[in-house]
Amino acid sequence: MAGGLNILTIRLMPDSPSTDLVKVKEDVAEIVKKLDGIFHSSKEEPIAFGLKALIIIVAIKEEQSPDALETDLGKIEHVQSIEVTDVRRAFG
Repeated sequence: MAGGLNILTIRLMPDSPSTDLVKVKEDVAEIVKKLDGIFHSSKEEPIAFGLKALIIIVAIKEEQSPDALETDLGKIEHVQSIEVTDVRRAFG
C-alpha cells in the first residue's frame, strides 16, 4: 500500500452554548470528505456553563498536512478555535 493514514483527534470549541453541534459535525464531515479523508467519530465534552467542545476523530492520507484540515475547519461558522490534540499513524 502506497502511503498510509494519519488518525487525528481534534477539539473544536464553539463560540456559544447555543451553537448547533449537529450542524458543525455535518460541516466537519463534508470538509474531511473533500480532502479524501474519513470522518470516524465524534463526541461532546462538557466544558462549563453549558458550553460543550466537539471532539472528532478523522483519518487523512499521510502525505496530507493536518494544517490544511485545521485551516478548513477554522472556517466553519460558530467555531471559535480548533486544536489537534493527537496525531497517530494507522498501521495495518
